[in-house]
Amino acid sequence: MHSVTVELGAASTAELVDALSAIATELARRDVPESAAACLELTETLAVATDLQESAMAGFIGRVDAAGEQARWGYPSPKAWLRSRLGMRDNRARERLVLARQRDRLPQVARRLAAGELSFGYATTIADSVARLDDSDCAQAETLLLEMVDEGFSAGKVAAFGSRIRDVIAERDGTEKPDEDTRRGYAKSWLTTTRSLDGGRYVKGWLNPEDAAIWDGTLAPLAKPAGPDDRRDLGERTAAALSGVLSGGHKATKVTVICDLDTLTGGNAPARLIDGTPIPAEQARRIALSAGVAPLLLGKGNTPLYLGWRERFASPAQRQVLEALYSSCAVRGCEMPGTLCEVDHVHGWALGRSPTDIDQLTLTCGWHNRFKHSRPDQIQISKDRDGRYVYRLLPPADARPAAPSNGPPDDPAFDRAA
Repeated sequence: MHSVTVELGAASTAELVDALSAIATELARRDVPESAAACLELTETLAVATDLQESAMAGFIGRVDAAGEQARWGYPSPKAWLRSRLGMRDNRARERLVLARQRDRLPQVARRLAAGELSFGYATTIADSVARLDDSDCAQAETLLLEMVDEGFSAGKVAAFGSRIRDVIAERDGTEKPDEDTRRGYAKSWLTTTRSLDGGRYVKGWLNPEDAAIWDGTLAPLAKPAGPDDRRDLGERTAAALSGVLSGGHKATKVTVICDLDTLTGGNAPARLIDGTPIPAEQARRIALSAGVAPLLLGKGNTPLYLGWRERFASPAQRQVLEALYSSCAVRGCEMPGTLCEVDHVHGWALGRSPTDIDQLTLTCGWHNRFKHSRPDQIQISKDRDGRYVYRLLPPADARPAAPSNGPPDDPAFDRAA
């Protein structure tokens, strides 16, 4: 235990954060009081203090986001920084980022949150509700939603009301109601098609984040240029990829199941998908029966996995092995699926250090692949216990702690010791 003394008005922001951290550390070590009534009261007081900290943190996160500082530390986005560096779950990171970005557009919310008059839950609910509104509608929405808070509505009720806030503003102002597409909101995916006179179809719609991930994972590999003579733009290639998937003629979409031979022949050992998801042995056998069995050789065998210096780019066989080994980007904390990553020569093919051999390759997302080659001093390379490469991010050189002094000649302590 140690004391903390700080002059609140004169202390710097860093000193206040350090003092708060010390107090929180001591509080976390204390035993819980025996009185349940005391615990209830303390919880309510601590929750208000936590909301005040969230107000300060929203300002910090907003500044990092605006400056793009997280990229200097090796994170492709502020959300990736919050998830990886601070260990936040996706929803928690999204809440804080939305509040940080909407804070300047919500002056009443920001003021009341900083004064302890509004909870973090209400603040993030309102910020999320106005994220897709223009500045004029945002100001009206802020007033309407705060009125609901003052009337005692729960955060859930405010969120439900916020999902149709555009309708409410239009009704109050007597303006034209939003079209059907806007009223649908953004939680559910939707598609509408209209047939043209020549037999074609116009397609319009919206995909929520989950369905968008499926779309990208299936169509993105198929929408790549077929070669140097492919003059189609991205829209034309995407349409062709979608047509191929709908007709069942696409070849790039596949399901890779990793399992023991015993599993395929009736054993009970579970299999796994390339992202690490376990699947029952019976399900693995059903996939094998419907799709056929393609052997995946994790060694030299009959598949050329060691190409040396003859080839610059990894072969399809090497790619398949790497996707089986790496469910996501090799950078610790990066969640980009391995199927969407690029093959990376661990020590650099162009530098003459890594041949195109399977044990010299790994998978990294496009962002971290570029980051690694532009700032190699911020990547620490190691292997896990299964032999897979792991890249760990290091702080920028100017943010690392100074090396401890060994007592240079001009150090008085060195002179005394001599």
